[in-house]
Amino acid sequence: MIVAVLLAASTLLTGACRDTTTGAESVAAQSRPVQRTEQRAEDFDPKPGTPPALKVSGQRAYQNLKDFVALGPRPLGSNGHAKAEQFILTHLEGAQIEQDRFNVKTAAGPFAMDNIVARFPGKKDGVIVLAGHYDTNYPLRNTSFVGANDGGSNVGLMLEIASQLRNHPPEGYSIWLLFTDGEEATVTWTDADSVYGSKHLAKKWSEDGTAARIKAFILLDMVGDKDLHVEQDTNSTPWLLGVVNRAGQRLGQQSHLSGRSMEISDDHLPFRAVGIPVVDIIDFDYGFDNLYHHTTQDTPDKCSAESLQIVGDVVMETIRALNTR
Repeated sequence: MIVAVLLAASTLLTGACRDTTTGAESVAAQSRPVQRTEQRAEDFDPKPGTPPALKVSGQRAYQNLKDFVALGPRPLGSNGHAKAEQFILTHLEGAQIEQDRFNVKTAAGPFAMDNIVARFPGKKDGVIVLAGHYDTNYPLRNTSFVGANDGGSNVGLMLEIASQLRNHPPEGYSIWLLFTDGEEATVTWTDADSVYGSKHLAKKWSEDGTAARIKAFILLDMVGDKDLHVEQDTNSTPWLLGVVNRAGQRLGQQSHLSGRSMEISDDHLPFRAVGIPVVDIIDFDYGFDNLYHHTTQDTPDKCSAESLQIVGDVVMETIRALNTR
C-alpha cells in the first residue's frame, strides 16, 4: 500500500505499494548497523577535468521496458514471474551474477523469492548499489496489470546500464545492480507484508560484512512517468539525496527533481536500517492524482524514453560524483 506523508501539507495519500512506516526496524534489531562518518553533499561535486559520466540511452531503456512488460503480469508464484526472472538473467549475461534465493511465509502464504545481483567490479575498494524491484502487485494478479512504470521502468533502465557497464567496466567503485523480489504487499501493505526481498538481503549483507563495503544504495522506482517529477524523500540519507539533487542541477534537470517532500517507505529502508546510505529516486504522482498507479492503465504508453534518459543521466552523474571521494 502506498502511504506517503506530504510534509508541507501534512496530507495522507493512500494507494497500494509503499508506506511511510519504517518496516525495516526488525532488520536493524537483528543486525548491528554500520557506523558512518557524516558527509556533505557539496564535497562530492566533481572537480574540473574529472572524466564525464558514462552515457546511457533512454530509447534502449524504453525498449527494454516494453519487451519486459510484454511478458505479462509477474506476481509471485506465477509463470510470468518465472519468465521475468529469466528475462533479466538473459539480459545480464556477461556480468557476475548472484541469485539470492529464499523462501518466506507472507500474508498470502509461502513463496519462493529471488533477488538477482549483477556485479561489475571496479578499481576502487567499495560498492555502489543500484536497485529496483521486478515483481508486480499480487492482489492484482487476476487482472492485466503489467506495471510498466511500477517495476518495468527501473528494470528497463537498469538493463540498459548493465549493457553499458559490460562494454565500459567501472573505473571507480564496483557497481552492483540489484533486482529485488517481493517488494509488493501480498495482501495490504504493513511492516510485515512488504519489501520481503530487501529485508532478507539487507540482513544477509549486514551479517556477512557486505554492508560495510557499500558506499551508497540508489533505489529506482516508478521512474518512467512521462510527466517526471522526482520526490524529495525524507527517508533517504540527507547527504546522498543532496548528491543526487546536485547531479541534476549540473545537468540542468533540476525541474524534474522538484517533487514534494514526503516520507516514502520502499525497498531502501531495510538497507538504511543496517547503516547503508540510501536514496529513493521515485516519482510518486503517476497520472493526475496518481490515477494510473496500481491499475491496468499502468502501460508503456504512460512512460517515455525521455524520462528514462533524464533519470539515467542523473544516476550516472551521481555515480561520477560518488567516485570523487
